Amino acid sequence: MTAAEFAARIRNREQCVGYWVVLDAPVATERLARLGYDYVALDAQHGLIGNAGLLSNLMAIDAGGRSIGLVRVESAEPAAIGRALDFGAGGVIVPLIDTPEDAARAVSAARYPAGGRRSYGPMRSMLRIGPTPAEADESVLVLAMIETPDGLANLDAICAVPGLDGVYVGPSDLCLAVGGRFPNDPGVADVFEAALERVRTAAGRAGIAAGIHNPTGEQAARRLAEGFTFATVASDLVHLEQAAAAHLQAVRAENR
Repeated sequence: MTAAEFAARIRNREQCVGYWVVLDAPVATERLARLGYDYVALDAQHGLIGNAGLLSNLMAIDAGGRSIGLVRVESAEPAAIGRALDFGAGGVIVPLIDTPEDAARAVSAARYPAGGRRSYGPMRSMLRIGPTPAEADESVLVLAMIETPDGLANLDAICAVPGLDGVYVGPSDLCLAVGGRFPNDPGVADVFEAALERVRTAAGRAGIAAGIHNPTGEQAARRLAEGFTFATVASDLVHLEQAAAAHLQAVRAENR
């Protein structure tokens, strides 16, 4: 699947499943990218991945040959978005989008003139995406994270921003945004679910994709069944710890 084909799937609101990577471990990322996930997202905001790691892991995803690499950038700044795209990302997930103006700035940073202000310097991406500006614009996605009180309040206006391909729920921050004391706070479960429905509905009205982050495949399947367009399973670091803990528990259980 090419970046252009993946972008078309998301824009057509075809359901996709991805995986989330926070570790700078290209060999592991390459193995994950061979499993059949539609995309693998690299976390450059909270993850442990710097510039060199971002490039190496995007190359690893492409070497895997089955997934498209996305990047959650650290901010909507043009330099962060342009760097991720120049490195070869098939799209950016942009955090902390509070207003339609924030979303419009993110879109502009990802599109070449005259539709945007992305600077031309696709040092690696031109090998796979583009290489002409028009082709690149058609092939890369811009996804705005909905995770703050202001983002929820301005949801319809954000979804209506021209050129925005989708919205993406950060459930931990969204839970805090609706009054949770901590992520997954059961005390705000009903309010949180209502917020998710608002996101799905607003995206549907605007004709754009709605995605969400999930801790397990089971929850990802549930969110897709509810109407989300794409769902990410997270993450390599958490799953490594969980697998190691399960093996340790099994050993100790057999030797009691």
